[in-house]
Amino acid sequence: MSDAPVRLVKAHAFGNDFLIAPALPAVWQQNLPDLARRACDRHEGIGADGLMLLDEHAEGAESRLWNADGSRAEVSGNGVRCAAAWLARDRQVAAGTTLVIGTAAGPKRLELKGSAARRYTFRADMGPPTDLSRQTLQVDGERVPVVVLRVGNPQCVVLGDASEERLHTLGRALATHPHFPEGTNVELAVVEAPDRVRILIWERGVGPTRASGTGACAAAVAAAAFGGAKRVVDVVAPGGTQRVEWDTDTIHLTGWAEVVGVVEWWP
Repeated sequence: MSDAPVRLVKAHAFGNDFLIAPALPAVWQQNLPDLARRACDRHEGIGADGLMLLDEHAEGAESRLWNADGSRAEVSGNGVRCAAAWLARDRQVAAGTTLVIGTAAGPKRLELKGSAARRYTFRADMGPPTDLSRQTLQVDGERVPVVVLRVGNPQCVVLGDASEERLHTLGRALATHPHFPEGTNVELAVVEAPDRVRILIWERGVGPTRASGTGACAAAVAAAAFGGAKRVVDVVAPGGTQRVEWDTDTIHLTGWAEVVGVVEWWP
């Protein structure tokens, strides 16, 4: 290892926070899961829900993402928006500019709709949902109807009661249920109106989070397919509200991300 510090950007979208490494020296890339666990630790590190490495190019950047527990993640809707916010700030791009963030789930195109101070609002093309189906899973002796799908990453949506108590019991159990060999993100979702869905999130590799971009997309799709919601909805999480549009060929996700600052960290 080296005594040189690691330069990290701290950003968040509705309280779902990430550490972004725009350029990570090779010496620190020997054990990235361990680096993610240490950097994301909220008591002995900087603190975040995930660590994202960026390899910049003219159109945007390629990204690699690790959850707070050191596990790999295919994509984060809020994470790519945080990365795009940093690039928009660093490059001083104007509204209307499109940035492309490559992920393990394919490239995501984000159009900058506007900015104010450290906050940047994007409309992102998140791609189509896949493997959408209804299932019934056995969880602690309870038969639980769920909606499973992928939004670049695995998702499990439970339509109905969305209480904190149920999140910490049912959400925790579903995240590591044998039905999901890779683990899954879990959303408890309530359709409050045809154009409004409220969610609580248990993030794979993290636990409860204040928001989730892909989770908002998954909940919107599940609510439209099986819960009576429209295909354009506001998805309300504890951290705030994102707009999801489920078109014929793709999902568009609109929301903001905020660049908090830049730190030097000595692992």
